[in-house]
Amino acid sequence: MYSFSPKLRLYSIIFIVLGLVLFGAGYFMNHGTDEAQIGHMMEQVHAGGNTAPLNSSELVGPQDEAAHLEHATMQFKNQPLAAIHTVSVFLFALSCCALFFYAIQNASHAGWSIIIFRVMEAIASFIPFAGALIIIIMLLNVTHIGHLFHWMDPELTDPNNAHFDPILFEKKTFLNIPFYVFRTLFYVIGASFFSWKLRSISKKVDETKSRKVYANYYTWNIGYIAFFGFCSAAWAWDWLMSIDPHWYSTMYIWYAMVSAWASSVAIILLISVYLKKKGFLPQFNDNHLHDLGVYLFALSMLWTYTWFAQFMLYWYANIPEEVNYFYGRFEYYGWAFWLILVLNFAIPLSVMVSSSIKRNYTVMATMAAIVICGQWLVYYNMVMPGSVGPYWENITGLLTNAGAVLFGLGAFIFVVFTTLSKLKLIPVGNPFLHESKIYEYPF
Repeated sequence: MYSFSPKLRLYSIIFIVLGLVLFGAGYFMNHGTDEAQIGHMMEQVHAGGNTAPLNSSELVGPQDEAAHLEHATMQFKNQPLAAIHTVSVFLFALSCCALFFYAIQNASHAGWSIIIFRVMEAIASFIPFAGALIIIIMLLNVTHIGHLFHWMDPELTDPNNAHFDPILFEKKTFLNIPFYVFRTLFYVIGASFFSWKLRSISKKVDETKSRKVYANYYTWNIGYIAFFGFCSAAWAWDWLMSIDPHWYSTMYIWYAMVSAWASSVAIILLISVYLKKKGFLPQFNDNHLHDLGVYLFALSMLWTYTWFAQFMLYWYANIPEEVNYFYGRFEYYGWAFWLILVLNFAIPLSVMVSSSIKRNYTVMATMAAIVICGQWLVYYNMVMPGSVGPYWENITGLLTNAGAVLFGLGAFIFVVFTTLSKLKLIPVGNPFLHESKIYEYPF
């Protein structure tokens, strides 16, 4: 039985408190900035010669100075909400992907991974917490307190309004507030239910060691795979791609999902190594580490494929309303756009090709941490350019993002390790447990 280390618990609480303090400071500084200061920022942006629209919301309506200032003010004021949105969606997707990885191991009757099932269950326990943050953000947006999703503005779909947007008018069957609210609640409640249900049936399998209960457990895993397959695509459209609603990509759902999946495998690897080093999971050995490393490497390469395919298709077509999406990222987020390629492709490819390297605990733990940072940056790059635009390069942007990340990290550690402390680390009722204990990679 794992016991939550008081030192680790203290660190998690410090992260939460420090994150709240930094985020609060950034929030109040952000809301204390007046239009004159924002106007000065806008002038600096335009003084660099960059006057092309960075977001589809700038393509419709009046194009005078007052309209530009109104838009710049809205983008600057989006900083706090965009920061917490990035972290909450990333952690929700990561936790759901950990449960997806868990479900496909069960569905395929894989034997090697059984001894790390409790780690996956613990990560999935964060789903309702991240989901609660997403619901709060949703409420702020649909009540027009927040403005991350400009398609929610009713003026844009009113043909008699000066701000009428014909593209959003055509998309309003899907992009409308009631349907958006329903979908968000469906994703969060559904994923939270599956997290609870699979964990409870897994516990029952341990208690009864019944093949009938295990068969029921198998069926629920198949159910979650089907649920995840649909919802992971739809929430990428809703929570990420609709920030830039004029633009769309057929690769986007894979790009967002694979990013979160690679992060979830990295988290599983880190926690498993931590438990091994602390003596709580002695059954975890080089072979299990190697297989997690194989998944981490493969998913990093798959993410790179989706990154390249998505970018290359739009670069090749050179359609103005499509490349506009990349223009803002090149111009103001170039450091993030190219850094994610280094963290998620160049470094994993350079280090993790060797099979022997994948058995090195220190190297693999370091690579897992790098991939998590890189994939968070992927989500940052999906959210910030469309919601905050060029107005990130200031102290308020730094404080709100640092605060959101520290708060999310602290809350994640606290919830996951608290859940782990309440579980038997070894699923003794699983019929494939012996195979996992004696598992040896054959090459």
